[in-house]
Amino acid sequence: MLLAITVDACIVRHLVGGRLTGTCDGACSHYVECKPGHADADRSRCATECPSVFSDADSLRMYESLNCKDAVGFVDGTNPRAAAAKK
Repeated sequence: MLLAITVDACIVRHLVGGRLTGTCDGACSHYVECKPGHADADRSRCATECPSVFSDADSLRMYESLNCKDAVGFVDGTNPRAAAAKK
C-alpha cells in the first residue's frame, strides 16, 4: 500500500504518449533509460529485484510512469550506486 501511495504521488511521465507495459521488463527498461551510463549490470540487478518489489501489473505501470529522477531514486535510494557497488 505504501508503495502504491509513494509511486502514485510521483507520477508525471506518460501523461500523454508512451506505452506502459506493466512488466518487469518494461520497468527495467525505463530504469536503464533513466540511469546514467545504461549499465548492463544495473538492468540485471533490476530484473533480479523487480519481482520481489512489485506485486502486480498496476504497480509496475505506476513505476514506469515516473519521471527519470524519481524512477532512479526509487531503485537506488538517495545515494545512487552502480550495480557493481552492491554488496
